[in-house]
Amino acid sequence: MLPTQLELLILLLALVFLVALAYSSVGHGGASGYLAVLSFFGLAPAAMAPSALCLNLLVAGLAFAAYRRGGHFDFRLLWPFLLTSIPFAFLGGLTGISPQLYMGLLAAVLVFAAFRLLVVVPPKHEEHFVQPPPLKVALPVGAGIGFVSGMIGVGGGIFLSPLLILLRWADVKRTAAASAAFIWINSAAGLYGHLMRKSVDWSALVWLIGVAFAGGLIGSYLGARRFRGLWLRRLLGAVLLVATVKLLRTAL
Repeated sequence: MLPTQLELLILLLALVFLVALAYSSVGHGGASGYLAVLSFFGLAPAAMAPSALCLNLLVAGLAFAAYRRGGHFDFRLLWPFLLTSIPFAFLGGLTGISPQLYMGLLAAVLVFAAFRLLVVVPPKHEEHFVQPPPLKVALPVGAGIGFVSGMIGVGGGIFLSPLLILLRWADVKRTAAASAAFIWINSAAGLYGHLMRKSVDWSALVWLIGVAFAGGLIGSYLGARRFRGLWLRRLLGAVLLVATVKLLRTAL
């Protein structure tokens, strides 16, 4: 149920728009951001998970379409990670382990990645550097990302993006394109699972879909066509910090 007061409804829609704009510009869907915003308005994140996944699917799809049209998608970069991440995400979801411990460790890793993206300025030639990892590296990395993502219930883009950039496996725009596709597939699988168990209040979701579509359309266009690589690194670093705060809130 959305807020009934007009002022609160406008604020909610504005925040969802901004989350979609910021996340789509770096090839992410923004699920953690939507859940955080919805929780601020007294809505239970667990109950809103299907709605957040719907928005994630929409915005990640817009981001992927924009980056693909811009010529930044490289399927060679993506498929090895997907091949192992999907089954291991399923295994991660079945694993019983202390969420506080893992979220704390993952938050530390994300803080380090965000610091590197925000502070370190890469040489100019790295803006267009693309060297996909060999299969013997990509397959286990994909499995690790899938397992951890399934364990804590995220799409995996927050782990894939910094790895691709910091290990110099792709430039920021090819990273955004690969991450958007990676997140879209994971979000589709997650949404299917949720819809098998519960229905979605589509009447309430229409408003959120409208503003998320607008934000995702603008953000993905800016990221794919207008923003320089260094700006995208900074935006991704900021997104990782937001994700870290979300993880720490959940762990505590």
